[in-house]
Amino acid sequence: MLRKLGFTMIELLIVIAVLGILAVAVLSAINPIEQINRGKDTGSRSDAEQILSAVERYYTTQGYYPWMTGVKDTANQPIPPETATTLVPISLTTPADAAASPVPMMTKLSTGGSSEVKSSFVTRISDSTYNTLNIYTKGKQGDSVYVCFNPKSGAFKEEAKTRCGVGGAGMPEDMSTEAKKIVCDSAGDIYYICLP
Repeated sequence: MLRKLGFTMIELLIVIAVLGILAVAVLSAINPIEQINRGKDTGSRSDAEQILSAVERYYTTQGYYPWMTGVKDTANQPIPPETATTLVPISLTTPADAAASPVPMMTKLSTGGSSEVKSSFVTRISDSTYNTLNIYTKGKQGDSVYVCFNPKSGAFKEEAKTRCGVGGAGMPEDMSTEAKKIVCDSAGDIYYICLP
């Protein structure tokens, strides 16, 4: 008598259960949410670098920064360093004296003779779902311009926390004490990544 070979229902259920356990183990090992957040943070870093380059190119061609109204303008800065309580979101950055120059910084960078960034770039970073990029500078000649963002992934958060170190020791020298307190807010467990 010939017997037909095949799998029993129990054997099939065992194989399916083992595959399910392996799938759960693989998914927990790669943590897809962390990978998505890391990709978003990498995009934010790249966009911050692009904005910094655009600001420097604008300064080189115009002789003043895009948040200023002209070469002699020292009043309009992205954030008053001594009174800072927050970082200024880039997509909303307008000079302090809006009557003198009502043009937001990103509009200056994307239109007119400079066109340092594409308008599609401005639209993308201005979207409400995008991780907000912020700008900071003390505003004096030779001071650096920083673009900062609040990271979403664990790896980037750890990088920001490490850079802050004890009391912001790893932060740049030309950042005010007030700005360092915002960027390295250990009380609120909020740490920004600031470029350059």
